[in-house]
Amino acid sequence: MFYFLFYLAVISIIAIILTVSDKRRAVKHKYRIRESVLLLFSALGGSVAMFITMLMIHHKTRHVKFMLGIPLIIVAQIALFIVVWRLING
Repeated sequence: MFYFLFYLAVISIIAIILTVSDKRRAVKHKYRIRESVLLLFSALGGSVAMFITMLMIHHKTRHVKFMLGIPLIIVAQIALFIVVWRLING
């Protein structure tokens, strides 16, 4: 369980860094981080951290793909966690 929580912490930190970096790049009209990369890190486990960060810095909040997609990813991750937890613990 420790390794799982450590993984989630690391991937969440990366998701936060990517989100903040993309917001800064958007403001400065510089090369942006691809939406697919942001969604990938969300799907890899950084969804909660990314969603909270997006709301806090008002980034991608007008994009349905993110405002609907990331909460759906969170729900899917919770469901997957429950299924795996039940399989492991009987």
